[in-house]
Formats: sequence, C-alpha cells, structure tokens
Amino acid sequence: MFSNFNHPGTAIQISQASKCYQLYHRPAERLKQFLWPHRWLGARQFYREFWALRDINLCIQPGEVVGIVGRNGAGKSTLLQLVCGTLQPTQGEISVTGRVAALLELGAGFNPEFTGRENILMNAAILGFNPDEIILHLEDIIDFSGIRDFIDQPVKTYSSGMYVRLAFSVAINVNPDILVIDEALSVGDGAFARRSFDRIMQMRDAGKTILFCSHSLFQIESLCKRAIWIDHGTVRLDDESARVITAYQAFLDKDFSKSPSGNNTADQNIPDPVIDQPAIPTGSARFEKIQLWVDETSTKQAVVASGQSNLILSVAFISDPSLPCPTVAMTVQTKDGRTITSAATWEDQFTIQRSSVGFGRILLKLDRFSLLRGDYLINVYLLCERGIHLYDAAEGIVNVQVTQSSRLQGYFSIPCRWENHAISSDD
Repeated sequence: MFSNFNHPGTAIQISQASKCYQLYHRPAERLKQFLWPHRWLGARQFYREFWALRDINLCIQPGEVVGIVGRNGAGKSTLLQLVCGTLQPTQGEISVTGRVAALLELGAGFNPEFTGRENILMNAAILGFNPDEIILHLEDIIDFSGIRDFIDQPVKTYSSGMYVRLAFSVAINVNPDILVIDEALSVGDGAFARRSFDRIMQMRDAGKTILFCSHSLFQIESLCKRAIWIDHGTVRLDDESARVITAYQAFLDKDFSKSPSGNNTADQNIPDPVIDQPAIPTGSARFEKIQLWVDETSTKQAVVASGQSNLILSVAFISDPSLPCPTVAMTVQTKDGRTITSAATWEDQFTIQRSSVGFGRILLKLDRFSLLRGDYLINVYLLCERGIHLYDAAEGIVNVQVTQSSRLQGYFSIPCRWENHAISSDD
C-alpha cells in the first residue's frame, strides 16, 4: 500500500514493506495462471515467487541525506521505486510526505513522438504541477537543459546526450521535498555535468531529503551521514555511513576472494599515461599528463624495493579557469581490486596552484615506499573542489611490482621501534 498521508516528523516511513514478483518459465503459463482460478478444479500456481524485498522498516527524517549500498540485484532500485510510487509493495505500507523527484531511468516516461516542450509539460503534470506552476518553471527547465534550439523537435530526433539533459532538467527543476537518485549524481559531459552536480549539492545544502543509491562508496561516504546496506532484499545494516561502508567493503573483499571469476584488473589494458588534448574543457577539467618516477627514472611498469625506493607521481591537468580549482586523489589497489591506501589533496589541506588559463601540475612524493611484496596498481582521480564530483579518472595508470629482502608479511611495513627493558632481580 502506498500513501501520501502525513506522518509528523518524517519524510519517508516504510513499515513491513515487501515486494514479490511472479516469474513464469513460459508465456503460456501466464495465461494458464489467469484462467485456472476460474475453473472448478481449484487454484493452481504456474509461477515461482521472487521476493525482491522482505519486511523493510525505515524511517527517514526531513533533511536527511541517506546513502543506499548493495550488490546488483540486492533490491536497491526496487526500494527506490517503491518510495517514488512507480511500484506498489506486495505487503506493508509506505508513506511519503512532500513532492518527490526521481533520477532513476532518465527519460523513461518520455514520448518519442512528442517534442521536447510537450514532454516537459507532460512530465511536469505527472509530477503534480498545476498549469500555472508549469508555465513558471518551463523556461528554467529549457535553459538548464541547454537544448533550446531543439526544444520544439520530436525527442526521437535527439541524441542520447540531449535526451538525458532534458530528462535531468525536468527532474531537477521541480523544487522537490525529496530527491531520489539512482547512480545519476551528475549526467552529461563537461559543463552540464558540473551544473547538474552543483544543483544537487544546492538541494542538499538547502536541507532537502535525499536518497542516494550508488556503487561509488567514496561518494556515499562523502555525501551521506547515514547509509543503508541492502542485501538479498533485507536491511543488513543501517548506521553512520562510515561504519556501513567499512562493513560493506569488508564483505565485498571477502566475497571477491571466494570468486574465481572476479574482475582481475591485471588482465585489462593499462592506458597510456600521456593524454594529448590541449584544448581547455568548458565547465570541466581533465588530466593532461600523468607520470611516475621511481628513483629518478620515469616508468609505468615500476619495480620497487620495499622501504628503499622513492616514488614521485607527477599529475598535470587542464581545467576551466572560471571554475574553482579541482582536487586530486590517488589510490593504490591490489590486482583483485582491494584499495590498500589512498591520498587526497583536500584531506591533507594542500592548495593546488594553477595558471590563469587553468593549467596545474602537482607532485605526490612517496619516500621509502612502505608497501610489502606484491603487485599493485595506482589510480589517479581529478575531482571538484569538494572532492566529490569526478571530472576525470586514470585507473591502473601504473603497475607497481614491489620486491623485498625481508620476510615480513602483509601489505605495509609500519614504523616501529624495539627496546630492551632493564631486567631487575625482581623480574
């Protein structure tokens, strides 16, 4: 049961909600199921049940920003669709207070035969706008989309980028009380991606209630104070985002180690670290050149002596000078995808200097590299000034093979000191 009855003090109230799908092996069995209950032989079941969600209980307060994590097929998208009202629960009750805007499958409700303007009017009406409100927001939606020259053309003639721009513009300009995001934190390219990200951040800072579902655990922890881990249709953990992310990442690492078919980054092609695109990106930023130096030798297939080699990561980027200066992050991963360590300019309160045209170059120095024996990959990320919106990524940019002469085990050699304790006659 879905309702919009007010629950004082709550934005979303979910009580014992479950969602079951009927799965048929053949289309003919669907017809049999429709006809059989009307026969005198009695009811018969021609389908098997799949419970996407089981007994979900959640209470989300106004202004909360809540992240949702879980593996594919865990039930995350089903939960979001129940909140939006596009699906009805099989059991239980869901109560939502306020207007909901959803960034799920962008443009799923568009009619390809209608023009962009007609689809705006239709979608705004579906979202509950009266004619006066629609007229009030129409020009803002068109301006935000950046496709005014094509707004009176059928959307079936739009490119995929134009289609997504229009769909996002409709969803984000309705001034919702609750924003539901399924992986679409920012959409499009360049200036539009940055503009869409800024709008979502404005809504968060304005105290809107936000449900954010993503596989990017970094973004979940950065944006959300609270996170919910969905596993096999049930809530496995609901707590502060840092605790949920830690538990979920440990679960993924353990699960991956059991899977012989896991994604092995070592089998992927390592991209060329030189990116030759000199033009300044409008409304965005990108890497221009990334190099790793090991003991003054440039390489992307590094052999490193644990505790002895000195590494310097050189990162050059070009950015729109009208935007705040971007930030840089680096992670070191094992070949099976486990993140071993990371560094970020914003965490170290390092201010990047860039030229008037938006060019910047920084060095990350890793003296006496402390990782122990193993093969590792270095990833580099270029993000916005908040360290959330991703402009560019260079994953697996360098392959690092660490050798060691000692017999220490693990990933790191930690700083430590042994001391003899004076022995007295009483010991």
